[in-house]
Amino acid sequence: MSYREKVIGFIQKNLNKTAFYIDEDMRKHTSFKTGGSADLLIEPGSIAELQVLLKYLLSENIPYLVLGQGSNTIVSDRGIREVVIKISRNLSQCTVEGEMLKAEAGALLSDICLKAQENGLAGMEFACGIPGSVGGAVFMNAGAYGGEIKDILEEILVLNKEGELKTRQKEELELGYRKSIMQSNGDIILSAKFHLVKGNKEEIKNKMAELKSRREQAQPLEYPSAGSIFKRPEGYFTGKLIQDAGLKGFQIGGAQVSMKHAGFIINAGDASTADIINLIRHIQQTVKEKYGVELEPEVRFVGEF
Repeated sequence: MSYREKVIGFIQKNLNKTAFYIDEDMRKHTSFKTGGSADLLIEPGSIAELQVLLKYLLSENIPYLVLGQGSNTIVSDRGIREVVIKISRNLSQCTVEGEMLKAEAGALLSDICLKAQENGLAGMEFACGIPGSVGGAVFMNAGAYGGEIKDILEEILVLNKEGELKTRQKEELELGYRKSIMQSNGDIILSAKFHLVKGNKEEIKNKMAELKSRREQAQPLEYPSAGSIFKRPEGYFTGKLIQDAGLKGFQIGGAQVSMKHAGFIINAGDASTADIINLIRHIQQTVKEKYGVELEPEVRFVGEF
């Protein structure tokens, strides 16, 4: 019996709310709209069912990876030979108590920003246009317009690599520029608690609208992409480096350096992951040769590379 058959049998017997998909096209699960298929993609129906599933996978030594909305992820054209656990709609509850906003990992950042605004809570405006989920945002300490998740995060609930529920305080998470300890310790983020401050609903709404407008004017949101493709090297602006290197609009296959913002690679039409990877390498080599600066991707690569 294959590992996939074993996992499906376990789900059917033990997890009533959990959905699974066989040979799932990962183009449907990433913002770049590229990549091959996953042998098995699972959407847990609850935190309790996710815990049961994880303990089973660990006991059987079945490899897995965790995915949110896929807005910062590039999947190999060859697909994924691990179980993909997608934290999404079934884990997306959001509640407000005083100045605390608690959101499950599958909640969209855009939705919890709206929830904050409706409750007159300020501090989350910077995140209103960041694509993706709460879990992904915490995982990479997402940020924009001078704000980062670490500025408002209080604590998180995780499933550790032994399948145990643990609460982690912000100070334990080693949050830095696009990094966290969860990128190396195997913790699965289940929910996050944010400490905001009371504010004026209309002022918060206007600030979010202003930042949304700035984002729309500056970024190629009309195309599939993974946002900023590289981390910002100290002392430089990535987009300017790439533009000054003469690469704005440069294209390999269906992957193109955006004409609107050179820090973005877009899927200009039927791009493959190989096209994107080759373009990333070409940009890195060109910028290194011209300016001696090494560009490090901030996107996550998963699957068979």
